[in-house]
Amino acid sequence: MSENRHSNPRLTPVLALAPILFLIGLLACSVYLFGADSSYGANQIALVLATCVAALVGHRTGISWRQAQEGIITGIGVGLGPTLILLSVGMLIGTWILSGTVPAMIYYGVQILNPGIFYAASALICAIVAISIGSSWTVAGTLGIGLMGIAGSFDLSPAITAGAIISGAYFGDKLSPMSDTTNLAAAATGVDLFDHIRHMLWTTVPSFLIALTIFSLIGSSDAATPQEIEALQSSLKVEFDIGVHLLLPLLLMLTLVYKRFPAYPSIVISALAGAVFALLFQPDVVVKLAGGDGDLSRPFALFKGVWISLFNGYVSDSGNEFLDALLSKGGMSSMLNTVWLIICALGFGGVLERTGILNYLLTQALRGVKSTGSLITTTVGTCISANILAADQFIAVALPGRMYKDEYEKHGLSRLNLSRTLEDSATLTSALIPWNTCGAYMSATLGVATFSYAPYAFFNLLCPVIAIIYGFASVAQKPLEENEPGLVPVAE
Repeated sequence: MSENRHSNPRLTPVLALAPILFLIGLLACSVYLFGADSSYGANQIALVLATCVAALVGHRTGISWRQAQEGIITGIGVGLGPTLILLSVGMLIGTWILSGTVPAMIYYGVQILNPGIFYAASALICAIVAISIGSSWTVAGTLGIGLMGIAGSFDLSPAITAGAIISGAYFGDKLSPMSDTTNLAAAATGVDLFDHIRHMLWTTVPSFLIALTIFSLIGSSDAATPQEIEALQSSLKVEFDIGVHLLLPLLLMLTLVYKRFPAYPSIVISALAGAVFALLFQPDVVVKLAGGDGDLSRPFALFKGVWISLFNGYVSDSGNEFLDALLSKGGMSSMLNTVWLIICALGFGGVLERTGILNYLLTQALRGVKSTGSLITTTVGTCISANILAADQFIAVALPGRMYKDEYEKHGLSRLNLSRTLEDSATLTSALIPWNTCGAYMSATLGVATFSYAPYAFFNLLCPVIAIIYGFASVAQKPLEENEPGLVPVAE
């Protein structure tokens, strides 16, 4: 989706709200009728039908079907990069389980991590790594997978674990100079990158410290006993040839991302590294996945097993019900439902942008702004709304960033306040919306429904609230200075 804002002077409040209210109604019906399974088709249909309503509104206000279709295609185009990453993560999960990399992460993780501090430790580990590599998606798709497995081994809540992983990953991503969204927020508002990061500390650090405190206080009285953990480790050693060397694909992945190698080829290379490790260290497991030697020679059986893990994931058949549920996952096919959801959501966001509905709604949001607190609140609300409607965090950062920069200057506020608020809201709430690219990715990768982990993503929930409190209390609001250092022109 382009950064150019499409306007439509023929829109009225009723017409602009029609597709939004229609979508809300259908989504409510979807949840009522299908419950937790609503994202497996029902929500996609709701989004497609709402897209049609938006196109009809466009037709009513002078936007041709060809123009609406261009908006849909452009909107979907925004998600092609994330979609490729999502599919490659499915490949990676499959080969990393087959190679023993994920089982090794679980095996050694349960030895190192204490169930009593597991949630807080998970958030902290993910935060440190995310700061180093600048990618919440990569952290969730690598460390997150292992931590979810460890949580299952401890019999801890997968929803709370996912919330801790996401909290840590987004904290690190937010403060990393290598993060895409961090650079985008600075660029969209025309401020210096490192000034932007320093200004974010005011809201980011307190939010994360509070989140860590909450994770530390959450009890783990129902955690698995040492005997149960030992039994699981024994089962893992029976199924796989466990060794520290199996963690090398993880090290390779983190190294590639740290060296700023593009995400998609990094994940594919790491998935293929997992395939090589499977052939070298787990040949019997590979042949078993292929259905045994059968009529195939052993080389072809090995080739078939690795191929299956790439497109259909790993299927554990150990006889241990818990272990089979823990390890039977991955493959490109496991991500197809999420891809379907992303395409439908981005198509809806694209037609809203092209028909001018999105710009109309964002512009209306500015009408009630009178104070610093109301301006911050409006920015937060706008970013969350953009995340919901456009289904992509980059759009939710870029559009409000470009729309509101002059408004902040009118109120005597530095654009650094805007860039920080964009990250506090647009970046962090993207993972809490099921059809947003980030929410869909996290749900698919971690294996937990978005609405299940969202109440436990404490950092992501707290940061927008603290930003609003700061606004009304006039705390940490940098005033506009003439010839402000670090201010750079924004290309229109």
